[in-house]
Amino acid sequence: MSKSLLKGNIAVCEGAIKAGCRCFFGYPITPQNEIPDYLSWRMPEVGGTFLQAESEVAAINMVYGASCAGARALTTSSSPGISLMQEGISYLVGAELPAVIVNVARGGPGLGNIAPSQSDYFQATKGGGHGDYSLLVLAPWSVQEMFELTYDAFDLSDRYRIPAMVLTDGILGQMMEPVDFDTREEASSPPKPWITDGAKGRKKNIINSLYIDPDVLYQHNLKLRARFEEARREEIRYEEHLTEDADIVLVAYGTSARTAYSACEAARERGFKVGMFRPITLSPFPEERLSQLAEQCRGLVTVEMSLGQLVYDVRLCSQGRPVHLVSKTAGLIPEVGDVIEVIQEHFALEEARSG
Repeated sequence: MSKSLLKGNIAVCEGAIKAGCRCFFGYPITPQNEIPDYLSWRMPEVGGTFLQAESEVAAINMVYGASCAGARALTTSSSPGISLMQEGISYLVGAELPAVIVNVARGGPGLGNIAPSQSDYFQATKGGGHGDYSLLVLAPWSVQEMFELTYDAFDLSDRYRIPAMVLTDGILGQMMEPVDFDTREEASSPPKPWITDGAKGRKKNIINSLYIDPDVLYQHNLKLRARFEEARREEIRYEEHLTEDADIVLVAYGTSARTAYSACEAARERGFKVGMFRPITLSPFPEERLSQLAEQCRGLVTVEMSLGQLVYDVRLCSQGRPVHLVSKTAGLIPEVGDVIEVIQEHFALEEARSG
């Protein structure tokens, strides 16, 4: 096995390179600066192109151009920078262009701080830019998954011609863990008959997102939605822990899922039947499976590093079960004790009602 001890941000780089990404365009912002720094020498080393753009707006439009020509292209940033990219991301969706965007999220709103956060969940999963669209969004919870899900994002984006976002945070970007590179094969950009690489004796290809006729745009939007719905049928990913007999199911992704996992173990030691559900695809969301779990349990608890965003999707799947929220924001992280306290309060309330 080929293992290395890496920071999460570096694992992103190696995942992209192994997936065949040979174009990176980005702009510095903490806490993702290791990515452009590393790729500034690593990308030329594998025959690729690294370019530090003059802004995040320029970077996302460079991704647009590279994708038009058939390249697997990557950009990375952190929360305020991703906000600046939203118009370009909407254009990528409208033009049916694959691309991978990594958000190493930090505290906000505004400039906020450089501490880790999950308060970009709405932005990532509910569109973010103008128009009717959804991205493919993957959420790693380990450095290994930073490598694997970045790699997978390129395959998924090419398959459905929808931009894919890897939504992570400053903790996962900065922490170090062993990474096994052998879990993924060397890949390259697949053939794409729609690209604009010169007509070369064939009918020219045109890539655009402008459809003046409302009926034509309507049909285009339906086509985009159909691709996303296909991804919903085929690409849902999640992980469960001790859910078989759980009275309470903790729901969390990314760094918060690590807290939830420890809280699940601690709750079991205290005699509470607690399980954990970790969505890996945040968009499309694994609503069918979570709804099934909700029917089997007595309550759900979301654990997140925001004032409460994931909790809205969990409530939609709750089947009438109570949904509790354990949250901290602005770079603060929910602790195991916070989760245990909510679990104890839930059972105390149930006991009071039954008594």
